[in-house]
Amino acid sequence: MMKHLIPAGRVSAMLLCASAMLSPAHAAAPAPAATAPAASSAPAACKGTIYMTFDTGSQSQAQLIADVLNKRHVKATFFLANEKTTRGDYSLDASWAPYWKGRVAEGHAFGTHTFDHVYWKKDLANGLIQVKPQFGKDGGKLASFTDKQFCEELRRVDTRFQELTGHKLDPFWRAPGGYTSPRTLAAGSACGYQHAGWAPAGYSGDELPSDKYPNAMLLKKALANLRSGDIFISHMGIWSRKDAWAPANLDALISGLQDKGFCFATLREHPAYAQKKGQP
Repeated sequence: MMKHLIPAGRVSAMLLCASAMLSPAHAAAPAPAATAPAASSAPAACKGTIYMTFDTGSQSQAQLIADVLNKRHVKATFFLANEKTTRGDYSLDASWAPYWKGRVAEGHAFGTHTFDHVYWKKDLANGLIQVKPQFGKDGGKLASFTDKQFCEELRRVDTRFQELTGHKLDPFWRAPGGYTSPRTLAAGSACGYQHAGWAPAGYSGDELPSDKYPNAMLLKKALANLRSGDIFISHMGIWSRKDAWAPANLDALISGLQDKGFCFATLREHPAYAQKKGQP
C-alpha cells in the first residue's frame, strides 16, 4: 500500500500535475505550493535553485540518499515521522540516532511530518480535526484532535529529534499525503511550524507503480519540467514500489540538474520559509 493515499482514478493526473498531493490545501482538495524565485544567496554562477526534500518512509533508501547527497555536495530538507522501516524498527527509534546525527553534521535541514504519520481527513463542525494515524497505538483508526492535540503531534517529532541528535527541528512541517485544511495550517502556524508542500513538477512519482511509471519516465519528466525555485519531493523508501526510485534516479537527477546550471539549497534558504528560522 502506498504511503500517501492516492484517490482512485487520479494516478495519471497526479503524475502530470500532482495536484492531489500538493499543499497548502483546502478542505475540498489540496493545492500546489507556490513556486518561488531562486534563493538570493545562490552563487552568481547558478542559473537557479532547486530545493530537494525527503519524507521518511520504509527507510530502505536512507543510506543511499545520504551517500548521493554527499557525493554531489547537495544539502536537502528531511521531513520526519516515526514510520516502520525495512529493518523492523521505526525511523525515530534510538537505532536511527547515528543516521540522523550524521545528517545534522552535514548541514541538512529537518521538519516534522507528524509523529504517527497522521493523515488529515476533514475539519469537523464542532471545531475538532478528524485524522487517521498510520502508526502508533491508534494506527489505522479515525480520531478527533483539538488544535492543541494537532500541535502536540507536530511537536512530538521535535522532542524526539532533540533526544536523538541534540538539535531542534527547523520550523517547517509537511502533512502526510500533502493533505491539509485551513484548520491544520492554522494549528501548525500557531505552534511555530509553517507548512511546506512541493511544486507540481517536483513530485517524483516514487509512490506510483513502477510497471506503469518506470524510473526512466519519471527521470525524463523531472529533468524536463523542474524550474528554479521548485521544491522536489521523494521518499526514503516506498514499500509498494517494486522498482525503487532512488537507486536509479536520484544521482542521475541531481547530476542532470547540475549540468543545467542549477544549485541546491535547504528550505532554510527558500524565500517563503527563510524568514521563520526562529523556533518558539
